[in-house]
Amino acid sequence: MERSLPDSAALRDFFDRLASASGSVLLLDYDGTLAPFQIERENAYPYPQVVPFLDRIIRTGKTRLVIVTGRRVADLDTFLQPLNNLEIWGAHGLEHLLPDGSYQQARISSRALELLSLAKEWVIASKLISAAEFKPGGIAIHWRGMPELEAGRLEAELRNRWSGLAINGELKLLSFESGMELRVVRPDKGDAVASIVKETGPVAPIAYLGDDLTDEDSFRALDGRGLTVLVRPEFRETHAQVWLRPPQELIGFLESWSNRVSQA
Repeated sequence: MERSLPDSAALRDFFDRLASASGSVLLLDYDGTLAPFQIERENAYPYPQVVPFLDRIIRTGKTRLVIVTGRRVADLDTFLQPLNNLEIWGAHGLEHLLPDGSYQQARISSRALELLSLAKEWVIASKLISAAEFKPGGIAIHWRGMPELEAGRLEAELRNRWSGLAINGELKLLSFESGMELRVVRPDKGDAVASIVKETGPVAPIAYLGDDLTDEDSFRALDGRGLTVLVRPEFRETHAQVWLRPPQELIGFLESWSNRVSQA
């Protein structure tokens, strides 16, 4: 393989197919994948070189590039400048921003909204607003940067308070890197990926890059149909076929993709 990429048969085979394909799909998580985690989430800008390579890939006109993120769609505008006309599935697939600027949001049941309202009241009463992220269909609490003992107490308290709201099939508790989210059961990232796969021809190369437990739904949705890539400094058990360490191996992957679709 090229410099900055691990020697992997799955990668070699995938890039060989990509080089001769007329169209392809690149699906990318954001936090922890394209950008390093930050204590202040508003400072989570992409790794250097990520945006230029994404721009090169988009400009070839041969790759459908899609961001699939747990963040709200509106949160990514600042981070991905000067890219525009991006397709983004936000809030774990609940939101969908199309390249033409049109926006769609999946329906949320009235019961789910009622339960989320109760959860929000508790967050406010517990003075956790500074750690909270409110988004369509969910509330996330982040404890990155907290002392380990304090973070452990907060996690236990969340499970105690929110588990009762997630027992009727409307909501679920979702653990992620240094945080927890109470959110609607469906859709999830895997549903977004399944929708994209359904729209894609049977031979077009597809890859999904993600880092977190929330990306496992996407890995499973793409199983047998495309390349699944875990992007994180340390390995963990995963359904992904390939492991890349950011930022160098991530940049190497994007550069290789750019080179292949430029010559296809």
